[in-house]
Amino acid sequence: MTFWLSCLFAGLSLALSTWWLFRPWADIDQQNASPVSSSRGRGQRAARVLSCLDPWVVALEPLGRQLLGWRGRKKLMLCLQRAGLSGSLTPERVMAYRLLGFGSGVLIGFVTGRMLGLSGTLETWLAALTTGGAGAAAPGYFLKRLTSHRQRRMLVDFPFLLDMVTLCVEAGLNLQGALQQASQHGPSGPLLELLRITLAELRTGTPRHEALSSLAHRSGLSEIKQWVQTLEQAEQIGMNLAPVLRAQSDQRRAERFLRAEKMALQAPVKMLFPMVVCIFPCTFLIIGFPIAIKIFAGVI
Repeated sequence: MTFWLSCLFAGLSLALSTWWLFRPWADIDQQNASPVSSSRGRGQRAARVLSCLDPWVVALEPLGRQLLGWRGRKKLMLCLQRAGLSGSLTPERVMAYRLLGFGSGVLIGFVTGRMLGLSGTLETWLAALTTGGAGAAAPGYFLKRLTSHRQRRMLVDFPFLLDMVTLCVEAGLNLQGALQQASQHGPSGPLLELLRITLAELRTGTPRHEALSSLAHRSGLSEIKQWVQTLEQAEQIGMNLAPVLRAQSDQRRAERFLRAEKMALQAPVKMLFPMVVCIFPCTFLIIGFPIAIKIFAGVI
């Protein structure tokens, strides 16, 4: 009798756990959960990969909205803009991903601690909280990686875009017309997308210095910020923009070559660790194995 009651309670527990785990899938149509639109770029592909977690994220999104203050929401919105995900994700959804990562990390850490046979409840919960913290920090880490990737691409495209703007200004166009030509014929990438947003703001009547300041703020690059400040200073004192843009273009190109030289000089240092860990032991093993065989053969 006791055996059958145990089986009954085990089956009920399994059924309730399965229902609770997959309950969000039943509400996905009612919640209208489709945060990822058909878009381009590395950030959108990452968002499509994360879309498989949408049911649980939608279930946790109200809790994330309550835990997220206005300062945190503003900071996360800026991070999403710089990562190119502002049209795909919201700060509340990122907070829901953090909560999901924390819960999954705690569960994985607890199960792993039990499997490894950690002595005591305190050690098990410490391991669970450690993995939970890592899971909660994972969304922020991926946002930083996407932001860094976009900023590297913008730094590569920025000198060429400056050259186009400089040529258009030297040919007689004003700055807004030069930016328009650069947006039409420039290299596709995140910098071109930000430039088109800036031009849309200019067409709606936003002052030029505010639109360019917003461009520098959304990019998060000190080079673009310095370029915008230089343009503002040149306009305030009435200077001709063509020489200023030419000097900025030459400076940005020189900085690009300096970054390339820096990366080339860092390559031997970065290769040192894999050489010491992976290549040198194999080399010593190949060289020392015949010597060790002869030594042992002579001793025997």
